[in-house]
Amino acid sequence: MVKGERRPAGGSRRKRSRERRWGRAWLRRLVAVLVILALLPFGLTLLYRISWVQPVSTLMLADLATLQGYDRRWVPLEDMGTAVPYAVMMSEDGQFCAHSGVDWGALNTVVSDAFSGERPRGASTIPMQTVKNLFLWPGRSYVRKVMEAPLALYFDAVVPKRRIMEIYLNIAEWGPNVYGVEAAAQYHFGRPATDLSARQAALLAVTLPNPVGRNPASPSAGLGRLASIIERRAYRAGAYVGCLD
Repeated sequence: MVKGERRPAGGSRRKRSRERRWGRAWLRRLVAVLVILALLPFGLTLLYRISWVQPVSTLMLADLATLQGYDRRWVPLEDMGTAVPYAVMMSEDGQFCAHSGVDWGALNTVVSDAFSGERPRGASTIPMQTVKNLFLWPGRSYVRKVMEAPLALYFDAVVPKRRIMEIYLNIAEWGPNVYGVEAAAQYHFGRPATDLSARQAALLAVTLPNPVGRNPASPSAGLGRLASIIERRAYRAGAYVGCLD
């Protein structure tokens, strides 16, 4: 091309056209990936309804991705005994058998706190915690809680209560790289979950909100008092735990 001569406009237009097509193609791929990610929990929920499927949590996957590994020993609900399921229900979600995945009264309180500028606090049911562990991320945020609610409603509608409790108790974090009640019982008390006493089960239950900072095998005075309350509630649970019988 002679110096000072203008470059033909056609080449520039073709280049811009290719760039636009490339950009649109990548945008379509991104949208497709986002749609798949959004729909994935609904498909996996159907899979997790099957009794012999043993789901893993996002935290367990993170442990694998960072080459830390984890300890989890799946145990069916009927082989856990009743001490831990009853204690966990009385500690985490006393209305588990009655609601449809979301405790609307508690959630309304959280929403009111959000509008008041208060710090997020717990209102998660066991189905909400289960879908969080299976499909979402840890930590407290209103964005995640908004995502938890519809997932929990769907999960509770599709998966029987006993299976929900079974999954939750097998994926809940109970210490650094320790997941599920069987691994927790062995790690903290050196015995299988079915052999735990009511006291030990209550201590495990009250550890769940902060499994890294709380040690059920060596509880603080405050944790011990809280465990005593949960132990009494579990003993008197009665109809509250009827959906697990």
